[in-house]
Amino acid sequence: MENKEKKAISRRRFLGLMGAGAAAAGAMTMTGCGNKQNAMYDPAGHHSTPVPGADQMTYRSWPNLDNDRISLLGYGCMRWPMINDADGRPQAVDQERVNELIDYAMAHGVNYYDTSPAYCMGLSEKATGDALKKYPRESYYIATKLSNFDPRTHSYEGSKLMYENSFKELSTDYIDYYLLHVMGQGGLAMSKRRFFENGMYDFLLKEKEAGRIRHLGYSFHGDQETFDWTMEEHDKGNFHWDFVQIQMNYLDWHHAVGASMTAEYMYTELTKRDIPVVIMEPLLGGRLANIPNHLVARLKQAEPENSVASWAFRFCGSHTNVYCALSGMTYMENLQDNIRSFAPLKELTDEEKEFLYVTADLMQDYPTVPCNQCNYCMPCPYGLDIPGILTHYNKCVNQGYLPESQQDANYREARQAFLVGYDRTVPRMRQASHCTNCNQCSPHCPQMINIPDWMNRIDDFVEKLKQNTL
Repeated sequence: MENKEKKAISRRRFLGLMGAGAAAAGAMTMTGCGNKQNAMYDPAGHHSTPVPGADQMTYRSWPNLDNDRISLLGYGCMRWPMINDADGRPQAVDQERVNELIDYAMAHGVNYYDTSPAYCMGLSEKATGDALKKYPRESYYIATKLSNFDPRTHSYEGSKLMYENSFKELSTDYIDYYLLHVMGQGGLAMSKRRFFENGMYDFLLKEKEAGRIRHLGYSFHGDQETFDWTMEEHDKGNFHWDFVQIQMNYLDWHHAVGASMTAEYMYTELTKRDIPVVIMEPLLGGRLANIPNHLVARLKQAEPENSVASWAFRFCGSHTNVYCALSGMTYMENLQDNIRSFAPLKELTDEEKEFLYVTADLMQDYPTVPCNQCNYCMPCPYGLDIPGILTHYNKCVNQGYLPESQQDANYREARQAFLVGYDRTVPRMRQASHCTNCNQCSPHCPQMINIPDWMNRIDDFVEKLKQNTL
């Protein structure tokens, strides 16, 4: 594959860097790339461990947030299970499964539910509200957002309509945590236009005074200029942020992934101001649960009984200014494993944090695409399953099924695994070969991925595999 990025290194060199860890990985069984259900998350290590009860869940509270007792594990409602049509396109939320997941979460102490008008094709708020409405309203906390990405909703009228509709969809008369969604995307001028120049921030403050919003904050994906501006305005008293939601995990901590600054920088600035932090993407859309097999061996050697994902959650929870860590748990096994990580939380030692920083450095050298499956790039006007394509590519990279040439020792096995898995995971009419380079996707990507470029690269790689011309 003609990828000359400086991050990309050969698998042989990667194995060399890993040393003893690579040898340990050799004893592990490599699986194929075709199981889409398990492509995002692998909670290996906990299948025989009982799930702790609600009395074991770790909770946190802040005086400036009315001492709400929030579960450290929050439910991210961006990845509810969907019902697909015959071509694999999602058509509706699977409400029965959503109900089962929320019932289980509530029974095990999870009480924070984060949704948005933009999630699940606009269906997440209603699905979440329908599942929660049988419970006493004071037994859970709802977070939702002003997701006015579309220029038609930038106006005061369009944004206000979106805000008011959230109450209807969620079947509630107040929202506990309301966020300005994806502050920073498109730059500072765009954020000012979406939230401030149209009068929405002032409107939301009045709604907070009226009790329809309990706490007001923002979620951030953007550049340092915008982030610093929000902090400076907070310091001047022009804005006040009750909480801020940032992308934070052990890979982003020292590596600026999808933004111009590290998670450590944002966390430190918020902590200086005593602004509680809500974490999104603690697993980077599942990438930190599906790391290269050689790094799996490294983590399993240190903690044989715990899942790979548990390291990422413990990292987030070990920072004292973290109020809640969100996870989009599509499957029951995801939810159960994550409950184990927080019920109760076992904080990382300083040595374990350093161990993860080294793991992150090694991972940064490995050529995966920083897609976290947020689906903001979807729907593609030409029908591509962009997250599915990138997920399959990343999984094959992690499992050693990305041959560089026919001289690779596992070329035949890797070629078959990539091609067969690709056809099983992504329907042919939704594969990268159908990309027209219209670039309607990239501007919406919080990770700033050049999506058409990656579609072309992957399609070129697939064609070379088919023709045996690597």
